[in-house]
Amino acid sequence: MDTRDTSAQAKPELNEEPPYPPIGYAWYVVGVLMILYVLSFIDRQIMSLIVEPMKRDLEVSDTLMGLLMGTSFAIFYTLFGMPLGRLADSRSRRGIIAAGVFLWSLMTAFCGIARNYAQLFAYRVGVGIGEAALSPAAYSLITDYFPRNRLATAISVYGMGIYLGSGLAYLLGGYVIQFVYGADMIDVPILGAVRPWQTVFLIVGIPGIFFSLLMLTVREPFRRGLKARAGASSSVPLKAVLDYIHANKATFFCHNMSFALLAMAGYGSISWIPAFFIRTHGWEAADVGKTYGAIMMVFGSTGIVFGGYLADRLAAKGHIDSKMRAGVVAALASVPLSLAYPLVPDGRLAMVLLAPLAFAVAMPFGAAPAAMQEVMPANMRGQAGALYLFVVNLIGIGLGAPTVGALTDFVFKDESMVRYSLCIVGTACGIVAAGLLILGLAPFRRSMLHLEEWHTNNA
Repeated sequence: MDTRDTSAQAKPELNEEPPYPPIGYAWYVVGVLMILYVLSFIDRQIMSLIVEPMKRDLEVSDTLMGLLMGTSFAIFYTLFGMPLGRLADSRSRRGIIAAGVFLWSLMTAFCGIARNYAQLFAYRVGVGIGEAALSPAAYSLITDYFPRNRLATAISVYGMGIYLGSGLAYLLGGYVIQFVYGADMIDVPILGAVRPWQTVFLIVGIPGIFFSLLMLTVREPFRRGLKARAGASSSVPLKAVLDYIHANKATFFCHNMSFALLAMAGYGSISWIPAFFIRTHGWEAADVGKTYGAIMMVFGSTGIVFGGYLADRLAAKGHIDSKMRAGVVAALASVPLSLAYPLVPDGRLAMVLLAPLAFAVAMPFGAAPAAMQEVMPANMRGQAGALYLFVVNLIGIGLGAPTVGALTDFVFKDESMVRYSLCIVGTACGIVAAGLLILGLAPFRRSMLHLEEWHTNNA
């Protein structure tokens, strides 16, 4: 697929940027990207609902399942994110995204034909590599389609894909489990007999291959913030990017680490909540999937959009650190809820408490990437987005599920004690994240002023 950047064709001859694209088409692009993000999270999260049958068939521990759900995906997702983010700063972002969608969908389908743990691990690596292509390029595209005063909301709508996708993964998984309940093997055309949990991967993976064609309807926009001149290149030396990040190191550390810890709490819970309800409260997997899936879709989606709206409203009132402030509110709200839901004795009450927790945990994840896009020069945005995703996902996905699993295996040494593992990870991460976000407010304001100076010096 051709990944050459065609946006240069739209560059004006003078140092004046063209107007933003029509708002209707800009929202259409966000809608397409959100659909692809939904697919990515269905493929990413579907495994958490089928932990128990996979453990039984593969004969592995909670720790190994945590590595399969998190680390196998996260390591390569993060490693490939940086070079793909750099590529997104100079090549066709829509082509990069289309190729990534095709790859991760194919690898998810391959999980449905895996015969052992090693094969599953390898295919999950492939899913991670494919999904690494999406968000850095998507953040960069959206930033060139929307003015700053709408950016957090636009990226938050894209970010709804996290919660719509995760919720659909649970809902779809719940109905599939209900449909195949009691079957030892299922006959699939061409492939032959596969286990019920393998059919889940086939059902969610194959359609995504065709959804990659949606990117053909997206136009590559003009890259804003670059000096518009004939033959100008949007490519920037890697050293210049690293120097810029180093000059703003306090901002990057506080921002990336705080949101990574919130992601660790979120991914840790989302990966083990089905097992928690099955082991602690005796629920059926199908019932957990349908109920928790609906909560994720409704409260997670509204939470992330509200967080973006809150950040834009605070910005309109003159708070240039508005996106960090939205993160502070979310982190503080998540702590008591993360402490409460695993410990209450009634399963129905625990599920009810997950609704406001899903809202709170989702709030900052539109504002967080918008903050990184806002604080960086235009020709470094893809790489800034990739760095953010590198840290957030290496810690969030890479450590969230495995930490909960390891605490259960090696500290409590009883799989029924997963509730305490969830409680520890959720509350500890929320408290430390809130502290880092508060410490990061002043450095973020300084970084916004530094960007203005950079633009003046490079005009």
